[in-house]
Amino acid sequence: MNQTKSTRFGFTLIELLVVIGIIAILAAILFPVFANARQGAFRTKALSQAQQLGTALTLYTDQNDGKYLPSTNYGDADSDPNKMWQNVLVGLVKSQAVFVAPDSDGKFATAWTDRGEMSIGYSSATAIDTTQGCSDTQTDPSGCLAFKTPAEFSKLESSSSVGLFAVTPNGSTDAKYRGYEFSPYNGTLNVDHPNLSPPLVSDRDLVKEMSVLPPEALKPIYCRYLSTGKDEGFTPVIFADGHAKDYSAKQIAEGTSNITWRFR
Repeated sequence: MNQTKSTRFGFTLIELLVVIGIIAILAAILFPVFANARQGAFRTKALSQAQQLGTALTLYTDQNDGKYLPSTNYGDADSDPNKMWQNVLVGLVKSQAVFVAPDSDGKFATAWTDRGEMSIGYSSATAIDTTQGCSDTQTDPSGCLAFKTPAEFSKLESSSSVGLFAVTPNGSTDAKYRGYEFSPYNGTLNVDHPNLSPPLVSDRDLVKEMSVLPPEALKPIYCRYLSTGKDEGFTPVIFADGHAKDYSAKQIAEGTSNITWRFR
């Protein structure tokens, strides 16, 4: 008798579902690992760029008798690129890419109308307005957009603790973004140590979240690297002596970083 031998090809539905389930489990485990590794690389790159900016800032102060570059010079016309800090400092860095935070869609702003697109901000406590600016001895500088004189190295008690640059949220200037600056006067006041009062800071985009406020009441720091939405993300901070170090939003907001933000 001839016997018929059947051969089975392919997988059953149950086998396919098991394979798909295993792939889904592996993906759920590995994707966050890859994402964190990628964000960690961006964090490292951001710190490297910050160190380059810190070196350029030190060169600038050395060449200008210890006076710090203003974040904004309100005495200049809006059409003057040198009204903003980045267009002055870029000559010492030689690359516009250094002024764009890694993993952001930020841009190097050459025009005043594009200043919101910057993703690295400089402290507005360095801004100058020789006619309408505040005095260095202003009792409450919270409403100050600029000061009458440039910030000076000799006037800073400990330049190594004075925070001047950090990553900022960027976007359209019309949407209230001012990414080229952050304000050290918009956060919660530390009554015992006012100079340590932190700026508005988060690992979320606070400009988007707080869009009902006027632009000058925003200007926050954005700790975008390894962000969780719980203020666990990081940003590099560049200090007045030129060195850079990264901090989490929580460290900055809680004041445990001991950074001097309000230096006048």
